[in-house]
Amino acid sequence: MEVLTRPAEEFDNDQSVEAMWAMKAYEHSEIYFNILCSADPKILRLTPEDDLIYKLFREQFPELDVRVIKENELKSTKEKARWRPFCEQFKTVVEDYSYGTLLRADASKDYSEENSILVTRIQFYAIEIARNREGINDLLRNKFRCDDNKLPENS
Repeated sequence: MEVLTRPAEEFDNDQSVEAMWAMKAYEHSEIYFNILCSADPKILRLTPEDDLIYKLFREQFPELDVRVIKENELKSTKEKARWRPFCEQFKTVVEDYSYGTLLRADASKDYSEENSILVTRIQFYAIEIARNREGINDLLRNKFRCDDNKLPENS
Protein backbone atom coordinates (compact mmCIF):
# COMPACT_ATOMS: atom_id res chain seq x y z
CA MET A 1 0.00 0.00 0.00
CA GLU A 2 3.05 2.27 0.21
CA VAL A 3 2.60 2.99 -3.50
CA LEU A 4 -0.58 4.96 -2.66
CA THR A 5 1.50 7.71 -1.05
CA ARG A 6 3.39 8.46 -4.28
CA PRO A 7 2.36 11.34 -6.59
CA ALA A 8 -0.42 10.44 -9.02
CA GLU A 9 1.60 11.77 -11.97
CA GLU A 10 3.92 8.76 -11.65
CA PHE A 11 1.19 6.37 -12.78
CA ASP A 12 -0.49 5.87 -16.15
CA ASN A 13 -3.87 4.33 -15.25
CA ASP A 14 -2.09 1.33 -13.69
CA GLN A 15 -4.87 -1.17 -12.98
CA SER A 16 -3.09 -2.58 -9.93
CA VAL A 17 -2.93 0.90 -8.39
CA GLU A 18 -6.60 1.49 -9.24
CA ALA A 19 -7.46 -1.83 -7.58
CA MET A 20 -5.54 -0.79 -4.44
CA TRP A 21 -7.44 2.53 -4.35
CA ALA A 22 -10.74 0.69 -4.72
CA MET A 23 -9.79 -1.72 -1.95
CA LYS A 24 -8.80 1.11 0.36
CA ALA A 25 -12.04 3.00 -0.41
CA TYR A 26 -14.08 -0.13 0.32
CA GLU A 27 -12.28 -0.72 3.63
CA HIS A 28 -12.95 2.89 4.64
CA SER A 29 -16.64 2.55 3.77
CA GLU A 30 -16.97 -0.70 5.72
CA ILE A 31 -15.43 0.81 8.85
CA TYR A 32 -17.47 4.01 8.59
CA PHE A 33 -20.75 2.15 8.13
CA ASN A 34 -20.06 -0.06 11.15
CA ILE A 35 -19.38 3.04 13.24
CA LEU A 36 -22.65 4.62 12.06
CA CYS A 37 -24.53 1.49 13.09
CA SER A 38 -23.07 1.44 16.58
CA ALA A 39 -22.54 5.08 17.61
CA ASP A 40 -24.78 8.13 17.86
CA PRO A 41 -24.05 9.96 14.58
CA LYS A 42 -24.79 13.35 16.14
CA ILE A 43 -21.76 13.08 18.43
CA LEU A 44 -19.49 11.40 15.90
CA ARG A 45 -16.43 13.39 14.85
CA LEU A 46 -14.87 12.45 11.53
CA THR A 47 -11.96 14.93 11.65
CA PRO A 48 -10.57 17.53 14.05
CA GLU A 49 -11.97 20.10 11.57
CA ASP A 50 -15.63 18.96 11.54
CA ASP A 51 -16.97 22.33 12.72
CA LEU A 52 -15.11 24.23 9.99
CA ILE A 53 -16.03 21.72 7.29
CA TYR A 54 -19.72 21.84 8.23
CA LYS A 55 -19.82 25.65 8.51
CA LEU A 56 -18.19 26.22 5.10
CA PHE A 57 -20.17 23.40 3.46
CA ARG A 58 -23.51 24.85 4.53
CA GLU A 59 -22.41 28.40 3.63
CA GLN A 60 -21.44 27.30 0.12
CA PHE A 61 -24.07 24.57 -0.42
CA PRO A 62 -27.08 25.64 1.70
CA GLU A 63 -29.58 24.13 -0.71
CA LEU A 64 -27.98 20.69 -1.06
CA ASP A 65 -30.27 17.99 0.28
CA VAL A 66 -27.83 15.42 1.65
CA ARG A 67 -30.48 12.71 2.09
CA VAL A 68 -30.06 11.55 -1.51
CA ILE A 69 -27.12 12.62 -3.65
CA LYS A 70 -27.59 12.26 -7.39
CA GLU A 71 -24.26 11.36 -8.97
CA ASN A 72 -25.08 12.95 -12.34
CA GLU A 73 -25.86 16.25 -10.60
CA LEU A 74 -22.88 16.10 -8.23
CA LYS A 75 -20.51 15.44 -11.12
CA SER A 76 -22.03 17.85 -13.64
CA THR A 77 -19.75 20.52 -15.08
CA LYS A 78 -21.61 23.22 -13.14
CA GLU A 79 -21.35 21.39 -9.80
CA LYS A 80 -17.71 20.43 -10.31
CA ALA A 81 -16.97 24.14 -10.74
CA ARG A 82 -18.71 24.84 -7.40
CA TRP A 83 -17.06 21.97 -5.55
CA ARG A 84 -13.49 22.57 -6.76
CA PRO A 85 -12.88 25.77 -4.71
CA PHE A 86 -14.62 24.21 -1.70
CA CYS A 87 -12.33 21.19 -1.83
CA GLU A 88 -9.15 23.15 -2.48
CA GLN A 89 -9.58 25.31 0.61
CA PHE A 90 -8.94 22.15 2.66
CA LYS A 91 -5.75 21.17 0.83
CA THR A 92 -3.52 22.03 3.78
CA VAL A 93 -6.16 21.54 6.49
CA VAL A 94 -7.51 18.01 5.99
CA GLU A 95 -5.15 15.12 5.44
CA ASP A 96 -5.83 13.15 2.26
CA TYR A 97 -8.58 15.65 1.30
CA SER A 98 -8.55 14.52 -2.34
CA TYR A 99 -8.44 10.73 -1.84
CA GLY A 100 -11.14 8.77 -3.58
CA THR A 101 -13.80 7.76 -1.04
CA LEU A 102 -17.11 5.93 -1.36
CA LEU A 103 -20.25 7.85 -0.42
CA ARG A 104 -23.71 6.34 0.00
CA ALA A 105 -25.96 8.07 -2.53
CA ASP A 106 -29.08 7.42 -0.45
CA ALA A 107 -28.38 7.99 3.24
CA SER A 108 -31.15 5.59 4.29
CA LYS A 109 -29.41 2.61 2.65
CA ASP A 110 -26.17 0.76 3.18
CA TYR A 111 -23.27 0.64 0.74
CA SER A 112 -23.90 -1.36 -2.41
CA GLU A 113 -22.78 -1.11 -6.00
CA GLU A 114 -25.97 0.80 -6.86
CA ASN A 115 -25.78 3.08 -3.81
CA SER A 116 -22.11 4.07 -3.88
CA ILE A 117 -20.54 7.11 -5.51
CA LEU A 118 -16.81 7.76 -5.69
CA VAL A 119 -16.10 11.28 -4.36
CA THR A 120 -13.14 13.09 -2.87
CA ARG A 121 -12.52 12.59 0.84
CA ILE A 122 -13.46 16.21 1.65
CA GLN A 123 -16.78 15.83 -0.22
CA PHE A 124 -17.43 12.67 1.79
CA TYR A 125 -16.63 14.50 5.04
CA ALA A 126 -18.80 17.50 4.15
CA ILE A 127 -21.84 15.42 3.21
CA GLU A 128 -21.50 12.87 6.03
CA ILE A 129 -20.89 15.53 8.70
CA ALA A 130 -24.06 17.25 7.49
CA ARG A 131 -25.96 13.95 7.55
CA ASN A 132 -24.75 13.30 11.10
CA ARG A 133 -25.45 16.76 12.48
CA GLU A 134 -28.81 17.11 10.74
CA GLY A 135 -30.05 13.77 12.08
CA ILE A 136 -30.24 12.03 8.72
CA ASN A 137 -27.96 9.15 9.74
CA ASP A 138 -29.84 8.53 13.01
CA LEU A 139 -32.08 5.85 11.53
CA LEU A 140 -29.14 3.61 10.60
CA ARG A 141 -28.58 2.35 14.15
CA ASN A 142 -32.15 1.04 14.28
CA LYS A 143 -32.44 -0.06 10.67
CA PHE A 144 -29.11 -1.91 10.49
CA ARG A 145 -27.94 -3.60 13.64
CA CYS A 146 -24.28 -4.22 12.82
CA ASP A 147 -22.90 -7.07 14.87
CA ASP A 148 -19.45 -8.62 14.85
CA ASN A 149 -18.01 -5.76 12.74
CA LYS A 150 -19.68 -7.00 9.56
CA LEU A 151 -21.68 -5.03 7.08
CA PRO A 152 -25.34 -5.99 6.99
CA GLU A 153 -26.70 -7.75 3.95
CA ASN A 154 -27.82 -5.36 1.23
CA SER A 155 -31.40 -4.34 1.84
